[in-house]
Amino acid sequence: MRRQSISLTEPNDEWLKLQIDSKEYSSKSELVNDLIRQARNQQQQIDFIRLKLDRAENSGFTKDSKAEILKQSKKLLNV
Repeated sequence: MRRQSISLTEPNDEWLKLQIDSKEYSSKSELVNDLIRQARNQQQQIDFIRLKLDRAENSGFTKDSKAEILKQSKKLLNV
């Protein structure tokens, strides 16, 4: 594992300390790694949604009504 040195603002450092004190995490390193992991997962989801939106925009226009589009969407989501 690589070792890094980072500077934190006082509010961020205090927040990290509170998380450690609450026994949620055993160290700042563990917490920072978890936050980075969460941010990476969130970015993957955003990238996936952007890809889907790009594909939808590039697929052209539809003549389906709003009700038909909603029905198709619910069917895809099994709602």
